Amino acid sequence: MDVPETTPTAAAALLRADPGAVYLDVRTPAEFEAGHPAGARNVPLIVLDPATHQPRPNHDFVAVVEREFPRGARLLVGCQSGGRSLRACEILRSVGYTDVTNVQGGFGGVRDAAGRIVVRGWHDEGLPVETGAAKTA
Repeated sequence: MDVPETTPTAAAALLRADPGAVYLDVRTPAEFEAGHPAGARNVPLIVLDPATHQPRPNHDFVAVVEREFPRGARLLVGCQSGGRSLRACEILRSVGYTDVTNVQGGFGGVRDAAGRIVVRGWHDEGLPVETGAAKTA
């Protein structure tokens, strides 16, 4: 399934130009609270299992997104580097969301084995960042 992709800089410009567009951050609540794009909404794709403290899929992901956003909403989906957000876009498209775009590089960017930035993330680009709890669950 082909998912449109954009850069953090282009996503920020789109968010400024379209007040109906939403940056949907699919990282864990702890990652989100440590720093996220200003105005982002958080619905984690992966959560920590309370019993095992191991990551597991968020079985409520689709239900929460459906409760918070109509299927025609323009969603710019990001995570830490772009992998989880790409998967989230695929899931959302499979349930009927039509305007979802993956933010390449996400919040923290993509690094090679030596730690060099390969794809700059939201934070690397110096775009507006907030900290603190999510506005939505």
